[in-house]
Amino acid sequence: MISRDRAAEILRFLIAGALNTAFGYGLYAGLIWLGMDRYVAQAIGYVLGTGFNYITYSRGVFTGAGPAKLRFALSYAGNYLINLAGLKLASHFIADPYLAGAVTTFAVVVLNYAVLKRLVFRA
Repeated sequence: MISRDRAAEILRFLIAGALNTAFGYGLYAGLIWLGMDRYVAQAIGYVLGTGFNYITYSRGVFTGAGPAKLRFALSYAGNYLINLAGLKLASHFIADPYLAGAVTTFAVVVLNYAVLKRLVFRA
């Protein structure tokens, strides 16, 4: 059984994650639509999305933790590499770059919460 505070934190994480995903995936899809290579689009989306995501997670989810910009940037670098490997794997089975990007993005949500909670925003 999880506590009420933990459940509220997970709910805030999911809401912030939906907002962050809309921002990052929207950027990725927009760049694909403009004709950019999927891997370049993913890299640009990650770089621009990292700052956006830090604000939403640090101010809206893990509010009791202190500043963690370096740990956050390092976790997102690792997250990017895992997501890049996932996109490569998904692209073997899914030709559509929009769907391959969406599948990869949603696959790392649970991992991202665990890393942010345990390693980045330690209270």
